Amino acid sequence: MASPIAAVAETDAARIDDRPARWGAVYAMALCSFVLIASEFMPVSLLSPIAQTLNLSEGKAGQAIAVSGLFAVITSLSLSAVLGRMDRRIVLLVLTSMLVLSGAIVAFAPTYLVFMAGRALLGVAIGGFWSMSAAVAMRLVPSQSVPKALAVISGGNALATVLAAPLGSFVGSLIGWRGAFFCVVPVAVAAVIWQAVTLPSLPVSERQSARGMFALLRRPPVVFGLLTVAMLFVGQFSLFTYLRPFLEQVTHVSPALLSIMLLILGVSGFIGTVLIGRVLNAGLFLTLAVLPALMAATAVALTVVGTSVVAVGILLAVWGFAGTSAPVAWWTWLARTVPDEAEAGGGLMVAIVQLAITLGATMGGIVFDTAGPRAEFLASAGLLAVAAVAALAIGRAHRGAAGHAQAATA
Repeated sequence: MASPIAAVAETDAARIDDRPARWGAVYAMALCSFVLIASEFMPVSLLSPIAQTLNLSEGKAGQAIAVSGLFAVITSLSLSAVLGRMDRRIVLLVLTSMLVLSGAIVAFAPTYLVFMAGRALLGVAIGGFWSMSAAVAMRLVPSQSVPKALAVISGGNALATVLAAPLGSFVGSLIGWRGAFFCVVPVAVAAVIWQAVTLPSLPVSERQSARGMFALLRRPPVVFGLLTVAMLFVGQFSLFTYLRPFLEQVTHVSPALLSIMLLILGVSGFIGTVLIGRVLNAGLFLTLAVLPALMAATAVALTVVGTSVVAVGILLAVWGFAGTSAPVAWWTWLARTVPDEAEAGGGLMVAIVQLAITLGATMGGIVFDTAGPRAEFLASAGLLAVAAVAALAIGRAHRGAAGHAQAATA
């Protein structure tokens, strides 16, 4: 007999299959994801001028990423329960409108406090959008098209990874960091208008609560996997947040060369998102371990050959490929581990990732200011190595559980 969960899933799948595909809405959400990621990580390429204008250290300026991550954590854990049965179309439009307001506040911020308030508003938009993006995508297209829809929305993420840092650096060198931040505002306005035109009404039949989300924390494989994800992102962003100061202080790149370096990072990341899907089906758990191990080795190598422009360029290509591919692999892991609780699992994943980004930016800033860039990069390498070992353990546990299941069936 099918379980109640399976029966509900089959009913929902049949209902969704009867709906027309709303690809315009999917692409509008992809544009929104582009603006989100571009806004979230633009400080990476503008950290030094922000610090200079607001009379801050690079480490303190890096908290601009930390504060957006903190508010994204709070939002992703609480938004569904707070909103209840509110139409998700309205919610998405409000969240995207927050991007417009956040960009304007940051661009014209006269003080550090106002600047951080704008970044906090961005965090609310990030946490809300990503926690419900997968569930909304599943309602916009037939069930067989859901993977494609999710890939399209993630494509906005990947494109922002390619363009945000180098364009932010380049535009910032021409019109200042405030102008670079304001350039995001008209794109956010376009995303609001496009979603308003294409998104259908998305009512919620049952009031959402936090119980389903926290029930997942009673599953040991889920908990161990999320802790590994956290370690990965803490290690990744304790390095990535302070990449520009490293390139300026250790590699001694010019502003033009800095943009090229960041472009290398972004292009290799985009290539990673395109190629990673080809290996995940055959070797998901091995991939989960190899990618952080590769990032750890790259972080160590940067401290050794950081004065060589050519070597650093090659290492950034490796870092971009692995660093952008790793989140894709972990979202695949989540979909396979909790297919019956996609929305709850997505909310938890967003919370864990954003909390890890916050911790990585905060801890990285402290180490950077007190011990310098090389020590900070070595600390990042240590955290990534731990994530690689933990991913190996998850793979072994999965193989063991699969073996026991096959033996029981036989």
